[in-house]
Amino acid sequence: MQQLVIVHLQELLTLLTAMGDYCPGIIPLTMTENNPILPGFPEKESADLLSISTIKSVEKDEFFISEGQIPRKFAIVLSGSFRYYYVNEKGDEFTKGFILKNTVLSAYSAMAQGTPSLFNIQALEHAQILEVNYQSWLQLRGSNAFWDRFLIQALEKGYFAKEKRERELLLLDASSRYKIFLSEFPDLDKKLNSTLLPPILAYSPNP
Repeated sequence: MQQLVIVHLQELLTLLTAMGDYCPGIIPLTMTENNPILPGFPEKESADLLSISTIKSVEKDEFFISEGQIPRKFAIVLSGSFRYYYVNEKGDEFTKGFILKNTVLSAYSAMAQGTPSLFNIQALEHAQILEVNYQSWLQLRGSNAFWDRFLIQALEKGYFAKEKRERELLLLDASSRYKIFLSEFPDLDKKLNSTLLPPILAYSPNP
């Protein structure tokens, strides 16, 4: 029975991982403990994660992960905001999502598979992050089932956001998508230059 459960967990993780990078890791930490650095994490798990992590500052426009880089790390955003974006062969940028405070920052599929990232992760403003070495986290995950639950919760939320994004792109016009963007990311539009909004809303500024 235990072996069967492990197999099913691996299958679930494989499925969710395949879809996880479509949408950014908009993954609010929703555990219940009170912690000043990691709000929502139980005390023991918080201490374990902090023992393999480093608090770092990231300046505006600085990259956490660049396209083509093999990711060896992920992070939890302590303050500030980031964007995920692709660049096509013409040099056009396509923003696929945003990462805010208390969410996970990663190019997860590339990190898990040891392959180059297909997109960039860039700070929209000065930010602080808790940077975690992926291999150290894998060792931690192997010793505590809490981190499997954490990972599944994270990937599930990414999948839910993916479905929502698909529906909005297929059924809503740019004006409706912009209203949703403003409601989900209040004041974030003030941190974006005018060239970033058209790709977010999936329309061309020069038809």
